[in-house]
Amino acid sequence: MEPDDMLQTVDSVSFDRLVLEDSGRMAVEFMSYGCGYCRTIEPIVQRVASMIAAEETVLRVNIAADPELAKRYEITGTPTFVMFLNGSEVGRTEGPAPTQSAVIDAITRPFMS
Repeated sequence: MEPDDMLQTVDSVSFDRLVLEDSGRMAVEFMSYGCGYCRTIEPIVQRVASMIAAEETVLRVNIAADPELAKRYEITGTPTFVMFLNGSEVGRTEGPAPTQSAVIDAITRPFMS
């Protein structure tokens, strides 16, 4: 993780421990560094992760490096955010608009019910 990078990258080795066995609110961004839209939205995701860090953890999976996780979660496009509460999937959204409010809404809305 870079010093200014708010997102830890997880892989198939660490995913279960860091996401499925964790208690609390978690958003996982399935992305690829080869995806232009992922690069466009990255600074916004970083800002949002910093803003909501007290309530929710945001992690990333690089699907190019770990296609097994992408297959396991049926990821068909990037970026896709999958939200987990106490290790269970509670929502997902693919390619939110590259605005701070859209990203915040996409990754926090599943926890509001």
